[in-house]
Amino acid sequence: MRVLITGATGLIGSHVTRLCHEKGIDVHYLTTSRSKIEKREDYKGFYWNPRENNIDLESIKGVDAIINLVGASIAERWTKDYKREIIESRTESAKLLFETLSQNEHSIEQFISASAIGIYPSSQEKLYFEDDEGVDDSFVGKVVVKWESAVNNFQDIGIDVTKIRIGLVLAQDGGLLKKLKEPVGFNVGAPLGNGKQWQSWIHVEDLANIFVHTLENELSGTYNAVAPNPVTNKALVKCVAKHMGKSVWLPNVPAFVLRTVLGEMSTIVLSSQLVSNKKIESTGYTFKYTQLSKALEDLL
Repeated sequence: MRVLITGATGLIGSHVTRLCHEKGIDVHYLTTSRSKIEKREDYKGFYWNPRENNIDLESIKGVDAIINLVGASIAERWTKDYKREIIESRTESAKLLFETLSQNEHSIEQFISASAIGIYPSSQEKLYFEDDEGVDDSFVGKVVVKWESAVNNFQDIGIDVTKIRIGLVLAQDGGLLKKLKEPVGFNVGAPLGNGKQWQSWIHVEDLANIFVHTLENELSGTYNAVAPNPVTNKALVKCVAKHMGKSVWLPNVPAFVLRTVLGEMSTIVLSSQLVSNKKIESTGYTFKYTQLSKALEDLL
């Protein structure tokens, strides 16, 4: 088997690539930097530039599926220009891939794309499933709608589409944990807002495994990628502090302070999504990390 991965050198992509190689799956990857192109037997890079509608057609040759992980980070200040980059980095890249496959011969049968649980409206009470209607009215919710709409287009050319709605990713080298560790490390960690907002998290190893699981089992449709036991923001901060040998002694950071400091981006840390993973589990996937404490024990 051979897959084409976008975002292969990113936090999630690097773990997915490593897992593919462990399973004997060859990887083609797309990069906007010609200096990052490698040409190995099982790992070959190809240049692309979605902004200029440019892609190396050799990248799709002999490929069975695409794993789409490209997208500008939402964990940066949301200026007007950067908000446009967040959206276009997802929609324009999908558009270029769609047009490329529409206009050229290929053997690709499945398109597996990252998405986000940020599509679900913020709630401290409702448990969300993949088929729930309603979209969060935040910027993140709007991003996910446009993202998934661009991905759904691949169905029109006979390709199975899989959307993985990702929760808060815990990893050693990036993601949510890196940002939490900094204040906690100086003993200034504190719950955010009222601390009661649900944080549906996932260990990066489980996330990579879910992408490959959907690939190997040819699963289509939408799947939430979150661990079985979500926690509140207060419990998350306390658990991180405990595993770092630190204490959480400051009072909660009020929501109005976060809105003042972070602006519209404060919705990322203040929103609450309690999300079910029963659908992916029903396909036979077994989580390695089901409890936050065990996940942090591995990572910290």
